[in-house]
Amino acid sequence: MVQAAKKKEEVKVKSPALQKAIKSLGKAEKYYALILVRLDGKGRLKIYHKLSSLLKNRFSMMDALERLYAIASDDGKKATEPLAIAIAHWSRSLQNGDSFSQAMKGWAPSSELLMLSVGDVAQLEIALDNLIKVVEGVSKMKAPLVGALAYPMFLMFLTVVIIWAVGKYMVPPMANAAPGLKWRGQAETLVDLSDWVQDNQTIMFSFLPILFVLIGITLPRWKGPSRAKVDSYPPYSIYRIFVGVSWLLALSALVRAGTPVSKALRSLKEDASPYLLYRIDKALVYINNGDNLGEALMKTGLNFPDKEIVGDLRIYSELDNFQDALDQLANTWLEDSIMTIGSRAEILNTIAILGVSLVIAWVVLGTFDMQNQLTKTMGG
Repeated sequence: MVQAAKKKEEVKVKSPALQKAIKSLGKAEKYYALILVRLDGKGRLKIYHKLSSLLKNRFSMMDALERLYAIASDDGKKATEPLAIAIAHWSRSLQNGDSFSQAMKGWAPSSELLMLSVGDVAQLEIALDNLIKVVEGVSKMKAPLVGALAYPMFLMFLTVVIIWAVGKYMVPPMANAAPGLKWRGQAETLVDLSDWVQDNQTIMFSFLPILFVLIGITLPRWKGPSRAKVDSYPPYSIYRIFVGVSWLLALSALVRAGTPVSKALRSLKEDASPYLLYRIDKALVYINNGDNLGEALMKTGLNFPDKEIVGDLRIYSELDNFQDALDQLANTWLEDSIMTIGSRAEILNTIAILGVSLVIAWVVLGTFDMQNQLTKTMGG
């Protein structure tokens, strides 16, 4: 009874402003704040940083939330701010006996809740540090990932627009100037292109969007052995690296928190795409038969997350300090992968720029050729 009373005292809200906010929480305000906070990854990351710092300085979770609420609400003057509403909701949940990961349910992705749930049975500040490392690691990769895919896609679409504009507006007036002329060389290719553009505009403008949609659908869903064969080529290779690093960082964080590898893998299935889920399930088959993580990943034959990483894991899985080795491997691969994605993005960008340049050069030379043939015809 004494322990129960003590626990209740530890989660009691002392701040009058926060007490008032908890009592006045409404459903409409909650859902409004929930949507915004869930979408605000950077905002949640700042909260995790501040909570970790306060907990390390011997603040209780409730004391830490009270201080964060004072900042987010400007000492209660802006109680309708989404973050202030969120903190009030979390505080109420803690008062009702929920853990912090339970209080955060709905406010953060399940992958973040998984990291926090480990802290409910260990030290929450350690779980927060692990979560911060994973979130920051994934964030570091998103910028080069978007750059690797978005700019080449834009240049490809630009090429299509250039070809369409040439075939629709530039070539026809020149071709109509000499209706009976038999075009030759590059001029002939431009005229043929113009005829094709006139007849196939729908196909021309729908091809790339359909291609991009198909790639977007298959990236997280195409999962079998056939997928492993194309995982070495962009954009699938870039996606494999992104998912592989994110998965390895999360796995490392769970293992460092004392979670057995098999349990950690099963936990990571909860938020996994079909692509990742297939690879985890395949590895678990061998792990359940007694193989270590590296051997299990090798036996899947999928080269996930990376052939070299699998080789390293076969070695590290036998070491006594596997937790530290896995953590170092995950962080080293994160830094290497950022550079790898950046270099592959440069290659894709170079290819796309070269493609646009070749099309423009072909159009310019073809136009000059048409002008020369028109001049000769009219002069003759």
